[in-house]
This record gives sequence, C-alpha cells and structure tokens, in this order.
Amino acid sequence: MTTPAAYGSWPTPLTSELVVAAAVRLGEVRVDSDGTVLWAEGRPSEGGRTQIVRRRADGTLTDLLPEGFDARTAVHEYGGAAWWVDGGTVWFANWSDQRLYRIDRDSATPTVVSTEPATPRGDRWADGVVAPDGSLVLVREQHPPGGGPAQVRNEVVRLHADGEVDVLVTGPDFVTSPRLDATGGRLAWVSWDHPSMPWDDTVLTVRDLGSGVDTVVAGGPGESVSEPRWQDDGSLMFVSDRTGWWSLYRWTPDDGVRPVLVEEAEIGVPGWTLGTSRHVTLPDGRVVAASRRAGYDRLLVRAPDGAVEVLDLPLSAAGSLQVAGPDAVVLVAGGPTHEASIWRVTIGAPEPEVLRPARDLGVDEGYLSVPEPIEFPSTDGDGAPRTAHALFYPPASVTHRGRDGELPPLLVVIHGGPTAAASPVLSVGVQYWTSRGFAVVDVDYGGSTGYGRAYRDLLKGAWGIVDVADCIAAARWLGEQGRVDAQRLAIRGGSAGGYTTLAALARDDTPFAAGADHFGVADLEALAADTHKFESRYLDGLVGRYPEDRDVYVERSPIHHVERFGKPLIVLQGSEDAIVPPNQSQLIVDALRSRHVPVAYLLFEGEQHGFRRGENIRRALDAELSFYGQVLGFDLPAEEGIEPVEIER
Repeated sequence: MTTPAAYGSWPTPLTSELVVAAAVRLGEVRVDSDGTVLWAEGRPSEGGRTQIVRRRADGTLTDLLPEGFDARTAVHEYGGAAWWVDGGTVWFANWSDQRLYRIDRDSATPTVVSTEPATPRGDRWADGVVAPDGSLVLVREQHPPGGGPAQVRNEVVRLHADGEVDVLVTGPDFVTSPRLDATGGRLAWVSWDHPSMPWDDTVLTVRDLGSGVDTVVAGGPGESVSEPRWQDDGSLMFVSDRTGWWSLYRWTPDDGVRPVLVEEAEIGVPGWTLGTSRHVTLPDGRVVAASRRAGYDRLLVRAPDGAVEVLDLPLSAAGSLQVAGPDAVVLVAGGPTHEASIWRVTIGAPEPEVLRPARDLGVDEGYLSVPEPIEFPSTDGDGAPRTAHALFYPPASVTHRGRDGELPPLLVVIHGGPTAAASPVLSVGVQYWTSRGFAVVDVDYGGSTGYGRAYRDLLKGAWGIVDVADCIAAARWLGEQGRVDAQRLAIRGGSAGGYTTLAALARDDTPFAAGADHFGVADLEALAADTHKFESRYLDGLVGRYPEDRDVYVERSPIHHVERFGKPLIVLQGSEDAIVPPNQSQLIVDALRSRHVPVAYLLFEGEQHGFRRGENIRRALDAELSFYGQVLGFDLPAEEGIEPVEIER
C-alpha cells in the first residue's frame, strides 16, 4: 500500500548522504603483463582524489598511492590516461604538481620521474606507453611562464630514465594516442589543429622510427579517427567515422585501410578525455568492442571470419576495455539498475565476474527508475522538422505515489559537452530526484554523440538553437503525452548544459518555471576570450569565428537577454574552474539581482569544473531541491534536515 503525497515531497532512502556515501567514480582499467588488474577510483570522501587500486589474482586489493598523491592529469584540462603500468611498475601524473611519478612493484613511495618544470604545473603528462628500451613515449603539454592558450605546446615525446626528453612529434595543435608497435620501431599517433575538435577532423599518422618516414593512414577534413592499436600481426586497428558512424578499421602498408566492424552504431566516443578504449583484440584475432545504438551500449565479438555475436550482458554503458586472457576482457560497465563496476567477461561463460562491485545501496529496487529511450519531434536550426532523442525516467517509490489528479514535475537534464551523451547507467544523482516524485528527461539533443555524425553535426553553427529547441520540445511533448505537469517544468545542466539552461530561460516563450545552472556559460564572448587551449577555438564551429561573428555571439549569449529572464534560477559554481571561470556565473547572478529576478548563488571554494568533494556534492543537491521546493510549492522531508537555500527576491 502506497501513500498519496505531493510529487517532489516523497521521503526517500536515496538522499544526498547516500549519493556520496562510499561513492567512487570508477575510471580506467589496466591489465599488467602478469594478469594483475588495476583501476582508478575517484573518491569524494577523500577530497575527490583519484586512487589507483591493484587487484591480485587471489582477490587482494591494495591502494597504491599514499596520502597526498592524486593520479590525475591536467592535459586538455579534462585529463584522462593519467597513469599506466608495465612489469609491476606504475607511472602516474600527480594532480598537485603535474609531475610524473613511478611506483615500483615492492615500493610504497612514489619516485619523481620528470624534471622540475620552468613554471609550477607547467609540464603536464598523459597517455604513456613503455618502449622496449624502458623509456616512456607519451604526450607532454607545456605551459610556458606567463603564456596564454596560444603559447601552450602539445607534443609526443620520449622520456628517458634520467629525465631527458626527446621530442618526437611537434607542430600540430594537439596530439594524442602515441602507440608503439611490438618492436618499438613504428609509432602511431592522432593529431588535429584548430579550429577542429577531435570529433571533427583528426589525422592518424604512422612513423617508421628507423627511417623517419611518416605515413598518413586515415583522417583529414570530415573524418574523425581515434583509438589506434597495434595488432600482433603488425597491422593497426583504429576507429573512424568515414561512413558517418564511428566504426572499426584495420590498416596495413600493403593493403591500406579495410573495414573490420561497420554498422549504424557508434564504437567511438568523443575525445573529451585521453585514453578511451572501446575495442580490443584477443590473442586468436577475435575483436571485442563496445557499440552504442539508441542510447545503449552492447558488447560485440567479431570472429576472424567476420561473424558478429552480441553478448547477452546486463550492461547499458561500457568502456576501458582491456585484454585479460585468451578468452577474456576486463572493462568498466554499468546498467540501468546497477552502478558502474569492474567486470571480467569471459567469452562463452554464463555470467561476468565482478572484480570491483558497485557499492551496495541497500535500497529496494522499487525506488529505482529505469530509463526509457524516447524519440520526439523537434526542429533543426532552420526550423525543418526532425527527430530528437532522450532517456525518460518516471517517478518511482515503494512507499508513495502522486495524489489523484496530479502529474509529476519534470526536470529536463542537459548533459555537458555539448558533444557528449546521456548515460543510461544507474545514477544515484538521478534517482535522488525520481524517488522523490520528479520525472526526469535526459536529453540527447542534436549535437550529441551515439546517433551518427549527421546528428552530431546538427549543432554546427547552431549552439543555443538546436539544443534549446530539443530541450523545449522534450518537455512540451511529455506534457502533451500527459506524463508530466506542463506547468511545473524545470531545466538543469552543467557546463555546456548550463549554457543551454540559461539560453532556454532567456526567452519570452520559455515553458520552464525554474532552472539550475551548474558552472554554465552566460557570455559567449567572455568564454571565447578566457578559456583553455583545448576549447579555445571550439566556438568557431558551434557559433562562428570571433570577433568576425561578434553579432552572433552577442545574440546567443544569455547575459545580453536578461530582460527576458523572469523565472527563478539557482547557480552553482566552483571557485577554481579553469574551463568556465567563475566570472561567468557572477555575471548572470549580478544581472538577475539588478532586475530583482529570484536567484540563489552558491560558490564552492576549491572546486574545479564539476564538484568532487563529498560535502560539496551533498550541499549542491540539497540546495537545488530546496530551491525547487520553494519555487514549485512542495515541502521537503523533515527527517533529512535539509538546510534551506536562500533565494534572493
């Protein structure tokens, strides 16, 4: 028997305390030469630092990094591939100083490997491999003293044991994925130049290190190439979207490029971070790949004869695939009713082995809302009709239901990027809302990945138009379907999603009653003038060239349309955000204050782009709930003791 109560007010075990309790962000997985498995854990309870965990064959777990160390690189600001392992030795980039360290198998103390840079945190390291001679080949990003984004250099280098550096690849604006073949005689890497982003136009090159001859394997205008991996037979496997979908190809000097696994689904992912791994090859030549279709991942196995099998696994998102034996891979995977775990999948076995289980939430599954992929009508930048995509989460509770005649309020969630995608893996941060009686729609607006290049390119020149149109269309469509209360629609997003939130509210015809902006962009001009190298020309493709197209920047910037704001807004920002600096949030808050629009503002000291500390994650969630309660008119569960947020009126 369930109790009727106002939507949004339902008591729930999925509190902000549970969101961070024993929570970890499982990152990349590695398998050492002896079969030992290691992985990264981001731990909010430890200030958000990233720990490296080693799991021995007997199941023993060991934290490798002592207090004060954090395996996280600032290359591209978004990081990724901050550590790697070979023969029991682990190399990692340390967050506080960005220097490279190593930990030997029987040592508990990291030893610094890289030399002192000319400026603090000026040399950044990532994406390394160990050469046969013991040197490291990796990406180095150098920030010279007093230099801005234009002076930052990204290169592939060889780092010797004595700290000496040989530059192998220089010139392109960006380089990633340096990979040596088994002999150490050939080097593959991916590069691109401004104003392209890695999902736009990249080039895959192979160099014969003996002769110094370079061969362009794939890529160029209109082709995004990623994840090169040398095979035992000397061929090179890689991902390309040359057919409109990120598919798998093989290159040899004699035969050139040949397709391996091509379908209307996405093996590749956008290169926001380094070190992605969505395909591996087993010793007998079978290829195992994660492939996304209709918002969900599947794990595929392609036999050498071309036959493809879809494994029957309870996963909806997968990544960081690594070979773990003749028939096995390890990976990070999660599903709609379970958080991400570390799995060992043995081909032919009835069930995967869980090496690092997700935490036990201790919650009845009746509280968990399972996402439903939906399609709905929308328009492109020219107003032409098209179809957009999203994941819809209905309210779910074991103990409560809505009152007769009422419909739930809707939270429209906007992912970051904007070239990213909604994830169908269980998120306690989403269930925090649905178990209270909110409906949630996570919108894969035009520009999102997972639906082919044509869908991804819908945002070209149309940021602030197509994304806003799809978020509004999703909300209105769900209202028309009678699934949500069309009078109680709210919109929330972080980073690029924060910009879309602001743009959707800065309209006379906005359907939203409230919004939450997490470190979002208010002024596109300010972003173009003050951001890091990786994204310093991103807006060329999304908006236009600056300053040549300044009028478009002004027209698309919410800060220039504050007269259209009339709905309450909560703004949450990290004080050390280098990607969307705090002045962006301050601009919009000051403008709304001057117009007496209801606004709440929380600035979190020491946080960067996305909150990592447990206490800040909790406060941000509870403050946003308090904000909606005040604006949409429902009470908060008294037993949680949530501190109300002050709304300046």
